[in-house]
Amino acid sequence: MITFYKTFDGIVKKIENLEEDCWVNVISPKKDELEFLKTQLQIPDEFLMSSLDEEESSHIETEGQHTLIIIDMPYAEDAGNGVTEYYTMPIGIVMMKGYIITISTKPNPVIESIAKGAIKNLNTAHRTQFVLHLLLRMSMLFLQYLKQIDKRSSALEKQLRVSMRNKELIQLLELEKSLVYFQTSLKSDEITLEKILRSRSIKLYEEDQDLLEDVIIEIKQAIEMSNIYLSILSGTMDAFASLISNNLNIVMKVLTSITIVMAIPEIIFSFYGMNIGLESALPFAGTVWVPLMLTVVIGLIVSVWLYKKGMFK
Repeated sequence: MITFYKTFDGIVKKIENLEEDCWVNVISPKKDELEFLKTQLQIPDEFLMSSLDEEESSHIETEGQHTLIIIDMPYAEDAGNGVTEYYTMPIGIVMMKGYIITISTKPNPVIESIAKGAIKNLNTAHRTQFVLHLLLRMSMLFLQYLKQIDKRSSALEKQLRVSMRNKELIQLLELEKSLVYFQTSLKSDEITLEKILRSRSIKLYEEDQDLLEDVIIEIKQAIEMSNIYLSILSGTMDAFASLISNNLNIVMKVLTSITIVMAIPEIIFSFYGMNIGLESALPFAGTVWVPLMLTVVIGLIVSVWLYKKGMFK
């Protein structure tokens, strides 16, 4: 799908056709739309392939009058049962004379917010500022999702303290994976932004440099947050793994103690139940009360001894 947008009176509005100084938003393009991008806008095949490759890492490259910026954007999807999955996807930003093009495989909340006019006084004709505002929104979205992950992990931790179930542990593992994805993408984005700041592939005015530095600061803050949250979550997972192992040891210890106590009557009655004429070997072999009393007494003695040793705790 291809949509066109242009700024009118400081507000980004949708237009029907391609115009000078407009923004072209491309989402999961079909063959005819890809052909349009190649023929009408002269976008190189390599740029299109990189933008639509879900495994593409963040980078910047220039070919002729076209400059491609690949940035990893955060995504959040509802996986059902109140569970949200967080991951990252690359988005391609092509800067060229007269146009700016964004290319992605899925709808993006940052792109959608810009298309709805969420950023005031954003001019599509000022391509560099447009890209920097998009990157700033992207870094803010990273921070927003990181806070959501932290709140979700705290809620799961409280649930695990009450009842340890596989469901909560699996969700914590998914959050840990999301933080790893975020951390990797953020570091890659930081390198790309630093390269934009240092290189001359994109002309930056003084206010553009200030805006780009703000984006880099936000990205570094997001990296620090992801490091902290990942460290806390990893420690939490290790702690609960130790607790689960300890609880299992306690259960096995109690069951072993019960088995020992239950074995006492079996041993005593086995002796008295042997059909080999025990009347001369064992006292009171002809009555059931003596082995029963022996079982109770010895069982109590062993139980008290095991209890003092902490085997029932």
